[in-house]
Amino acid sequence: MQNKLKEKIFKAQESGDIAGLYVLEKEAHEHFDEETIIMYYSNILELALENLTNGLESAKKFDMSDVQDFSTLRALYEYAMEHYSEKQFNDASALFEILSGLSSDEQFSNSMKMHMGASSQNIEIEDFLETIADIETTERVGSFYISSFTESAQKMLNNLNEN
Repeated sequence: MQNKLKEKIFKAQESGDIAGLYVLEKEAHEHFDEETIIMYYSNILELALENLTNGLESAKKFDMSDVQDFSTLRALYEYAMEHYSEKQFNDASALFEILSGLSSDEQFSNSMKMHMGASSQNIEIEDFLETIADIETTERVGSFYISSFTESAQKMLNNLNEN
């Protein structure tokens, strides 16, 4: 089973199929050790960064209805959130800013501006999740990113725009 899974993963990596890698994610967690899982996600990120570079060079807007674009945005969002959770506020803010301009989806772009605003103000991720993000609504909607926010989030964004 593990060899077949490795073969599927290799095929997906070889063809640049980020979506295919995400489909195999659960199986990978069931069959691989932590070190292999870290490499697995590194490969996803590498493909996403390659797609980002290609998208920026061609001034392409990523389309959420395209499975590869969707998966690329997801991988880059997870990367930005990793920076944010590690208190690398400047890096996270820059990544969220890039993401806000990368997608043709207005809700995603606006959500990334909220993330950028919070990280640029060095608001710790725990505080962001507790006071700015509306996790319950986000979970109900089922988006891969934090897409719903509290009223205090709008105040934060207004304060950011005033500065």
